Amino acid sequence: MTLTLTDEVHVLITAWSWGRYLGDKFVRVMISSYQRPNPHSVPVDAKVTGQYTNSILATTEAKSKGFDEALLLDSEGYIAEGPGANFFLEKNGELLTPSLGNILPGITRATIIEYAREFGFPVIERKILPDEINGADAAFFTGTAAEVAGIKSIGGYEFTAPWEDTMAHTLFHTYRNRVTQNEYGDFSLMV
Repeated sequence: MTLTLTDEVHVLITAWSWGRYLGDKFVRVMISSYQRPNPHSVPVDAKVTGQYTNSILATTEAKSKGFDEALLLDSEGYIAEGPGANFFLEKNGELLTPSLGNILPGITRATIIEYAREFGFPVIERKILPDEINGADAAFFTGTAAEVAGIKSIGGYEFTAPWEDTMAHTLFHTYRNRVTQNEYGDFSLMV
């Protein structure tokens, strides 16, 4: 074993049943003291196993402080993403999500952006300061394992807008229906 590229590769593939990563309840989130890896140190636009060490540290820190999950900032102090999920913030009638560059360009993120545009929801991809969380109506994570997971609070700020009245709720419901090929079915929504 060395720390150089090799000509020989071995692959192991496993499969197991796994429920929604963040469960079916709204999650309480804290801004982590750990940062999202700098894109100049490792490629952040790929799911690279080594990067999950950073995610494990951030989630462990959050859970040790009584939260359900972490939110990581980038090296410039802007919101990046959760340890295993992309981030959206609903504020002033717009859906904000961090722009590409310091985040994983997630498939579920792209799907939610597509759905939002289909509904005519304004989607803004840009750098988001942590202070912008204050006064927001809703926030949620997206990811393959997280699907669409509503956020109850971030740090000391609790989202008080009724979930059913948010763009986030519409996108959650649409995603759940479409990915299960039950677009017109009824789902029990997050409580």
